[in-house]
Amino acid sequence: MPDYLPLPPPPSPSDVQPPTLTGEQEGMRQKVHEHFGKPDYALPGEKDGVLSDEEKFWLSWECMLRYLRATKWDVSSAIKRLEATLKWRREYGLYSTVTSEHVEPEALTGKQVLFGYDVDRRPALYLIPSRQNTDESPRQIQFTVWMLERAIDLMGPGVETLALMINLAEKAKMPSFNTAKTVLDILQNHYPERLGRALIINVPFLLNAFFKMITPFIDPMTRPKLKFNPSVVKDELFASDMVMKEWWGGSREFAWEHEQYWPALVKLSHDRKKAMLEKWKELGGTVGLKEWDIKTAVASSTP
Repeated sequence: MPDYLPLPPPPSPSDVQPPTLTGEQEGMRQKVHEHFGKPDYALPGEKDGVLSDEEKFWLSWECMLRYLRATKWDVSSAIKRLEATLKWRREYGLYSTVTSEHVEPEALTGKQVLFGYDVDRRPALYLIPSRQNTDESPRQIQFTVWMLERAIDLMGPGVETLALMINLAEKAKMPSFNTAKTVLDILQNHYPERLGRALIINVPFLLNAFFKMITPFIDPMTRPKLKFNPSVVKDELFASDMVMKEWWGGSREFAWEHEQYWPALVKLSHDRKKAMLEKWKELGGTVGLKEWDIKTAVASSTP
């Protein structure tokens, strides 16, 4: 029987523990927290700089650490980058215009699919360029960002990164250099520490030149996460029942049916986000709350 629907996050192993910090690291995190936690804090340069609940929810304990790690524990730089991302999220329309309804025309052929989780419980985002169905436009990039946000919704306790699965078979239509660079800029500037691994299969010889072109724009810390033509089950990157059979060698007979998959993904991510926001409010509704506490509480209350 084929699979048509996205999978919910797997349960966390009993030995998974929340992250720990050194005294020095915690001191740096507290400085970032104090900056954003001031009662009169307002986002600089904004007509309405007061943070919304969604923005405060995003500005979690782990989020502050992601930006501190990305800036090599430079408190001032981390604050500047966090504020730049807060402004970008507003300007890009993540809380307004970049909705499921807006990006759905890009989703019709299944060129991007969230399905399954790797051995570290990272959600797997499949990119299938051969299914490209639209001309290059800002909406194509907005769709990628929307899918990335949904992958984040599906991360369980202790999971902060995703597994990117790129299949370049069947006359894949690669994005232009400018589009690829724009996506890379968004990922590196506004989604630091979010890529766990990027697995790329069926790389044609001629596309090596494309990867050589964009490699200089990929963060040096990200390059080692790229793996070409892996055998994901044999290499113990995925359990067989968590990865598609076609092309990737798993046991899941996934079949693309937009009318089944799309509403299921929208509902799954919406319900999880709603539950997490409600738990965040129960825990105090402030900046700096732990994703670990929120997600663990949501997981324990989910049937």
